Amino acid sequence: MKNRLKDLRADREWSQAELAARLGVSRQSVNAIETGKYDPSLPLAFKIGHLFQLPLEYIFKHEEELAEEKKMHAEALQKLMDEIKNQSS
Repeated sequence: MKNRLKDLRADREWSQAELAARLGVSRQSVNAIETGKYDPSLPLAFKIGHLFQLPLEYIFKHEEELAEEKKMHAEALQKLMDEIKNQSS
């Protein structure tokens, strides 16, 4: 399962060790979750959601959902760039 944990951690300028301490797990566990090698237990997933004050659905997504989301964002960005280009012509 893909997740946004690395981005959320980076937004707060926390190291993996700092996040691990806040969650009560090892740095290696944080790394494994961030890289998709390990899916957190449900209690740990809830801890992560609580820590970041975000719904689990936002933090953890299936690869297909993330791919579709990326595609939608790319299309929206391209549309915006086209509009800007047309306005400046």
